[in-house]
Amino acid sequence: MRHHSCRIAIALMLALSLAGCAATGANDRTEVRPWHSINEFRDQRFADVADPWEGFNRHMYRFNYALDKFLLVPVLTGYEFVTPTFVQHRVSNFFNNIAEVQNLSNSMFQLKGAESVKTLGRFLTNSTIGLGGLFDPATKLGMVRHYEDFGKTLGYWGMESGPYLVLPFYGPSSVRDTGGLVVDNGITYGIYTAFDPFSHTGHSLAIGAGITSLELVDMRHQQSFRYYESGYPFEYNMVRFIFHEKREIETGKHLPAE
Repeated sequence: MRHHSCRIAIALMLALSLAGCAATGANDRTEVRPWHSINEFRDQRFADVADPWEGFNRHMYRFNYALDKFLLVPVLTGYEFVTPTFVQHRVSNFFNNIAEVQNLSNSMFQLKGAESVKTLGRFLTNSTIGLGGLFDPATKLGMVRHYEDFGKTLGYWGMESGPYLVLPFYGPSSVRDTGGLVVDNGITYGIYTAFDPFSHTGHSLAIGAGITSLELVDMRHQQSFRYYESGYPFEYNMVRFIFHEKREIETGKHLPAE
């Protein structure tokens, strides 16, 4: 019961933190000057994340901020301006439905039979009744989406997360989750290459690049987080802590005893 309460508390903290990031109305996304030194907080839990490459990770965090500010957010703003909300929802549903393949494969890797059946049911329902995934009738029918990835699969089978790592574009990660990301993308690429639905057009590469670009825009569209809008004086440390605890919960690991 105690672990369950802790998980709920951490999940709520994550939700409130990300919501606060999106809701803050700051126009100048710059890091808030701290009133204290981070050394004063070394004994606090948010500092208890293995980060031996902190120098590199902080540079990558700032790189992602610049990428977000000068490229991704402007492109996203244009996309949301010219694309009707109805179409935005259809695009998000389409890519979320494709992602069910990743959810299904990793549910199977974790030997979660009931979850695998539900995920397969979601995919088939949305691919047929939902017109290729443009709509999401499965949720209305009570089939809840289960998010899975190979990083969670590795954690499920006992692999530790390893050092914290900030990736370009993707953001917070770890050694384990980075390896999982490579495997998931490899599986997706392998499936796409095997079927290649646009091979008969003679423009498969160009169409694939267009779809991938749209997927990246939609991925950013579905993420409300904006760098340096949180108002936290140590945003890097807080994001690191929240990501680490979130992944510990998702892989079924208990929180450290106090």
